[in-house]
Amino acid sequence: MNPAGHPDAADDRGFLAPPGGRRGLGSWVFSTDHKRIGLLYLGCILALFLAGALLGLAMRLKLMTPGNELLAAQTYNAVFTLHGVIMIFLVLIPSIPASFGNFLLPLHIGANDVAFPRLNLLSWWLYLAGALVAFVSIFSGSGAPDTGWTFYVPFSQRTTTNVSVAVLAVFILGFSSILTGLNFVTTIHQLRAPGLTWRRLSLFVWSLYATAWIQVLATPILGITALLIFSERVLNLGLFDASRGGDPLLYQHLFWIYSHPAVYIMILPAMGVVSDIIPVFARKRIFGYKMIAFSSLAIASVGSLVWAHHMFTSGMSDLAVLVFSFLTFIVAVPSAIKVFNWLSTLYKGSISLEPPLLYTLGFIWMFSVGGLSGLAQGAAGANIHVHDTYFVVAHFHYVIFGGTGLGLFAALHFWLPKMFGRMYNRRRALAAFWVILAGMNLLYFPMFILGLMGMPRRYYDYLPQFATGQFMSTVGSWILALGLLLMFHNLYAGLRRGPLAGPNPWGAATLEWTLPSPPPRENFAQEPVVHKGPYDFPRQGGHA
Repeated sequence: MNPAGHPDAADDRGFLAPPGGRRGLGSWVFSTDHKRIGLLYLGCILALFLAGALLGLAMRLKLMTPGNELLAAQTYNAVFTLHGVIMIFLVLIPSIPASFGNFLLPLHIGANDVAFPRLNLLSWWLYLAGALVAFVSIFSGSGAPDTGWTFYVPFSQRTTTNVSVAVLAVFILGFSSILTGLNFVTTIHQLRAPGLTWRRLSLFVWSLYATAWIQVLATPILGITALLIFSERVLNLGLFDASRGGDPLLYQHLFWIYSHPAVYIMILPAMGVVSDIIPVFARKRIFGYKMIAFSSLAIASVGSLVWAHHMFTSGMSDLAVLVFSFLTFIVAVPSAIKVFNWLSTLYKGSISLEPPLLYTLGFIWMFSVGGLSGLAQGAAGANIHVHDTYFVVAHFHYVIFGGTGLGLFAALHFWLPKMFGRMYNRRRALAAFWVILAGMNLLYFPMFILGLMGMPRRYYDYLPQFATGQFMSTVGSWILALGLLLMFHNLYAGLRRGPLAGPNPWGAATLEWTLPSPPPRENFAQEPVVHKGPYDFPRQGGHA
């Protein structure tokens, strides 16, 4: 018997080994094993991330110098739209919940699968179908959509490009997200192991729980909005056409009622990753466990009330501006609680600066810069000055790529040894991190200055006074791309021929680390009974 009670643990491939019966690709794409579904999501997300990054590099090359003719205006608009649609709907929203959430949630709560395994497989098939429909919109009919990822009316009603196909893809992806959220909520409520009370859940599970409620409650609004755009184009209803009694601002309200909570679908799971990693490498219990857990729920609830701060310049009453500005500052409080508690956990900790912790510290830095710049935009006066400038582009990428992106990379370095049973090269991982962090800041920080200078976003060309900042950002994109290549090559090499990781290379205390690496097909041979919290480390300290 192996330590987890599995007689078949001699096969060091665990669940990766072909099951009896169906083999090859079919054993994956028709599998209801939550671990395989999580890896299917992860593989698709990383492939699409690379595609979106290449589109971003193409835009940066176009913007490197004023008057650059690398991309024509229409082509630039199409590339800009595709970059946003891929990165937002296909990568960032499902990045951690659908991949690491699917893989790890049952392991964290002592279950052998999610509550609805077949529904889980359907959610992945819907994700894949949505991705395929999105790519069909590029190559069929009258060309790739050119509206930007927001599909703002009236342009999205009038353009002759494939907007209808693109919003259909978003509609399908929304169903995938809703099914995942329903599955996670039910799983957490119904399948926790004996003794695993709400106060003993890992903070990663708490973050998935809060995220799942946003997916269930907010995503239907995205589906309705996408359906309305489709109906406007196909049936010519005039819902958003002011000349026919419609209201174009109605679309903005509907879109941001979903899309601002969607920011928290992206960032909350990354916060959960950070909350699980810091105690492991500080060798301390997490500081303020209850406050971090409840702050996730607070972000999920209050974050759904602030959508109209995207619309201060669209036209609304002074009272509405005051209310939404106030709520924007309120929603920053639970995020600040998390940051202060993370830093308090590190204070006087026995810190081991391993790659997962380094990416976590990078997350805290990038998210803090992005969050503070978001507060500047929450004030109506400052917002009106920087609205639709590169300041917003910088803020958004610091929070979403600097936050969610680095959170995803931290999760990769923390949990890939558990998933595949092999370790990557530590020194190369540390080197790749510093290249990535340098590239991110050189790419995005000049955009703050460009925005304060008045450089509008979404433009395919610009005036000469913005040339220096744009050139610096393009150089930063090259450094970032180099860092990403170094990181992914190191991870891939580790998975292929790295040293065996063992069941618990980090000395962590959550349930997934009690299993062999990679985990067995059925997870737990016997239902575990939980007697301690997720951050109660052995007194002797040190890493396993």
